[in-house]
Amino acid sequence: MKKYFVTGGSGFIGSSLSKKLLKMGNEVVIFDDFSRGNMRRIESIKRNIEIVNGDIRDQDKLIKHSKGSDVFVHLAAINGTKFFYEKPQEVLDVSIKGILSVVNACKKNMIVNLTFSSSSEVYQQPTKVPTPEEVPLIIPDVFNPRYSYGAGKIISEIILLNYFKDFFKKIIIFRPHNVYGPDMGWEHVIPEMIKKAEVLCQTNNIFEILGDGNQTRSFIYIDDFTDCLWKVITRGKHRNIYHIGNEDEITIKSLAEKVINHYTKDFEFSFLKCPFGETSKRCPKTDKIKGLGYKQKVNLDLGIKNVVEWYTNNLDLEKEL
Repeated sequence: MKKYFVTGGSGFIGSSLSKKLLKMGNEVVIFDDFSRGNMRRIESIKRNIEIVNGDIRDQDKLIKHSKGSDVFVHLAAINGTKFFYEKPQEVLDVSIKGILSVVNACKKNMIVNLTFSSSSEVYQQPTKVPTPEEVPLIIPDVFNPRYSYGAGKIISEIILLNYFKDFFKKIIIFRPHNVYGPDMGWEHVIPEMIKKAEVLCQTNNIFEILGDGNQTRSFIYIDDFTDCLWKVITRGKHRNIYHIGNEDEITIKSLAEKVINHYTKDFEFSFLKCPFGETSKRCPKTDKIKGLGYKQKVNLDLGIKNVVEWYTNNLDLEKEL
């Protein structure tokens, strides 16, 4: 049994990981300010874990509550494309001050095992698709706030791999690629499509898509993702980077079609101008996680079915935000 300290533990990924860690017989401390996470996600385990309400930029509090931990898992961040455009300063502040607080807390408390959640946003327009972990990381336009999140993740990776370089015994970086599932939040592409379809069922039938619909993405269901992340944390090698995702590409138009197939109404697509900085293709090469034993269990059709069912039954929860 190990003691895991998880920042952002009430978030979509953090809550799923915390349940997995507990199931595997570990002790779990969740550190979260609940600005983006939700206690609802950890309701079923809250009596079996320690929960600390705190901001990762508060280094003293982070040091105090991570003391005695064996593994530090840093997930906390401000995610969601709308926030990259609207709140780039806060996105960067949480990312950069947060990672410095994390490495300093680890050093102070002699926590030599650290796993960090980076992002597929570090690639922007990758030179290879499917994209291997070693392709160059790119910020194409420093004036575009869209890249605040990706830039923060690149800076964090550099800090982790070079700051206190000889102190850590095991540093793992993983880059999630479009993780989806029930209760994943409201600002992501699949929930937004579901909300749009729900509204259109009561009004017109024009389903708007940003861009021409030919942009491609690949998706991984939360259960598959969490099982893979557990393998990465426990089997991954020191100073290695791992993509967590699937190699099945789908266009945004085809994704929308899969969502609206769960509705009886017929929709017509309308294509709008794409936001500046939008990535045309994003798909990871997954040889490294397959080498750790990862196999996809939930395909996109089943995953979307589960997500549509959850959101259509829980639309009122958005009003609580």
